[in-house]
Amino acid sequence: MEYKLNYQSFLMKKLLTLLKIKFFCWAILLPSIVIAQTESSVVPKAKTAFQTSSKWLPQIDVRSDIAIVYGVNGNPSDHDPSSTFLSRVKSWRDRGYATHFMTGIAWGSYQDYFLGEWDGKTHFGEGQVEQSGDTIWHGKNVPYIVPNSSFLDYMKNAIIKTVIDAGISSIYLEEPEFWTRAGYSSQFKKEWENHYGFPWQAQHESPESTWLSNKLKYQLYYNAIDEVSKFAKSYGEDKGIDVKVYIPTHSLVNYSAWHIVSPEASLASLEGIDGYIAQVWTGTSRTPNYFSGILKERTFENAFLEYGSMVSMTAPTDRKIFFLTDPIEDRNQSWEDYKKNYQATFVAKLLYPGNANYEVMPWPERIYTRPYSVAGREKKILIPKAYATQMQIMINALNDIQVSENKVSGDQGIAVAMSNSLMFQTFPNHDGYEDPNFSNFYGQTFPLLKRGIPVETVHLENLGYKSSLQNKKILILSYSNMKPNNPEEHKYLAKWIKEGGVLVYTSADNDPYQQVEEWWNTGDFSYKKPIEHLTDLLHVDYPENNKVYKAGKGKIYFIKQNPKDFVINKNGDETFLNAINTAYAEVNNGEKLQYKNNFKLVRGVYELIATLDESVSKVPVITTGSYINLFDPELPVISEKITKPGEQSFLYNINSVEDKNKPQVLASASRIYDEEINAKSYSFVCKSPLDTNNSMRILLPQQPESILLNNNPLRKSPDIHYEYDQQSKTLLLQFANNPEGAKISINW
Repeated sequence: MEYKLNYQSFLMKKLLTLLKIKFFCWAILLPSIVIAQTESSVVPKAKTAFQTSSKWLPQIDVRSDIAIVYGVNGNPSDHDPSSTFLSRVKSWRDRGYATHFMTGIAWGSYQDYFLGEWDGKTHFGEGQVEQSGDTIWHGKNVPYIVPNSSFLDYMKNAIIKTVIDAGISSIYLEEPEFWTRAGYSSQFKKEWENHYGFPWQAQHESPESTWLSNKLKYQLYYNAIDEVSKFAKSYGEDKGIDVKVYIPTHSLVNYSAWHIVSPEASLASLEGIDGYIAQVWTGTSRTPNYFSGILKERTFENAFLEYGSMVSMTAPTDRKIFFLTDPIEDRNQSWEDYKKNYQATFVAKLLYPGNANYEVMPWPERIYTRPYSVAGREKKILIPKAYATQMQIMINALNDIQVSENKVSGDQGIAVAMSNSLMFQTFPNHDGYEDPNFSNFYGQTFPLLKRGIPVETVHLENLGYKSSLQNKKILILSYSNMKPNNPEEHKYLAKWIKEGGVLVYTSADNDPYQQVEEWWNTGDFSYKKPIEHLTDLLHVDYPENNKVYKAGKGKIYFIKQNPKDFVINKNGDETFLNAINTAYAEVNNGEKLQYKNNFKLVRGVYELIATLDESVSKVPVITTGSYINLFDPELPVISEKITKPGEQSFLYNINSVEDKNKPQVLASASRIYDEEINAKSYSFVCKSPLDTNNSMRILLPQQPESILLNNNPLRKSPDIHYEYDQQSKTLLLQFANNPEGAKISINW
């Protein structure tokens, strides 16, 4: 990020050091200091971003606010040796972008470190290793790392210093990931003994060893991020730069399902962390899961829960968060498949109206400039023009869309508890206990979500923040696949219940991790199961069968089943739903949950619809009015939109425009600059990537008499189209995009 030096602190340190005097004149000038702009002076409201390892290219100039330049040495899978880090940063700055920096904290283009060029020693022995002895690789000569003092020294001195010296003030430490199947390297064994004070134990040998191994993996990356972020802040302060540090990370839902350990929610407690990027996209959200006995992909539902878990993790702490989507994914699918799943994840993230910061895409260079391998085709195929136009329409809507106080449709106030400990007992399976496809989590969420209930999540780690349980009527909790981190979490829960909250606890408490040596069975406590500590606080007995207890003004429902039963078995959620309905009626004036097969949300002029399949009805959602279909690159004006089960819609409501007499661009596959409005004319400049087609719909008070493109009369051709819709008073314009800018002048 570009910056402005703090004159007073900088000069004070310099003059005290060089002159060693107590008083000095503040007006001394140091002409050698190069002053750059602050982020706020470049982009007042930076809310959209993309990440790239490429220098600026006209084909990838997507016109978001921020270009996140990736890696001092680029991306391990996409390294361009002819392009230096400084030249890449400069190329984006020269085009008016705020420039941030991203690099991996568990992997990256750190070949100089691993091959011995950094300190004369090779470091491949610090990679994450499986039981077989195989290293887990992220790319050629790039293993997933066991973070240690040597690697962190490299990160601070070779990476962080370099980017701050280049004037970058926003740093993203991506994906602190430790695979649960790892934990067998000599480096990890050394970290084990340093941390625990006793010899390493193979994690596959017992639940205790698995639990300790995964907790250590979590702690190692927690410590690593703490150390590196503090260094970045301190080094930046010495240079007069206010450095911000963000963590791009998958959701807790995904990491738990994919058997990866990461600090997740605990990072919010670190002073050095300013926010996150929620890395949710087709690749994570299409992970198959069970519902009603069927295992299959459920991309929209999964994405909704993934974004929700990131909101739960950050909202109580007031940390900034960017929502990511990706128009393609790593695995080869058809372009139609990419488009369908992109729309699903896109609508899922917009259904969280409290956030309006977005990473619109990673790697635009692979999307726009390279033929891509797709399923069923031997020849790689460049992105279809129509899909590229649709993408640009969608991401330019993200530049415009704002936070809304509206809520997604459906009964509010039901949440499912989550914790980092979900990652601690996912690998390997012990004593025959299994949680296939993370079903204990989906057993608590899918029965409600599939019936149109916008179920939320609550992180146990955030219970100390008042807002975590604020407006929550029912909290669903299970210790079948996670455990409480400390007794304080139970104290917060007990207080909330006694004040009128309703807890639905669903667990058979028969998993082998109930007996690991932890706080509930050591020191002052001797409970066989962690839930018994909470029942003691509530002065109720731990029951052997389903039971309901009153506790103060609230209640606790016990369902003696592991929630995986509710989704692995066909129609297996009846008992669970009956309990939730009964509990909800008690806290909602006798009104039971209203089931439906859809979610809707209005965010200003934008309307979002998601119709669910496998739900209570197969009836589509029919929306009537005057709309622009933003999922159609032709931007048609429609009076009716039918959203079928399994589909989503993204609409622009023309009737919601506040000033219909004001000429304005309503939707566009380009970003709009330099608008000028006069009594009989409207002009602007639009910019978007080269080799893409623009499609835009413009609100005009009457049919235009003339349209100029770059001061030349616009004439219809195979590449240029325009037409005026009298009923909606909108003009459709279509022509080739230009990153240098195309000036449109309209007279009427």
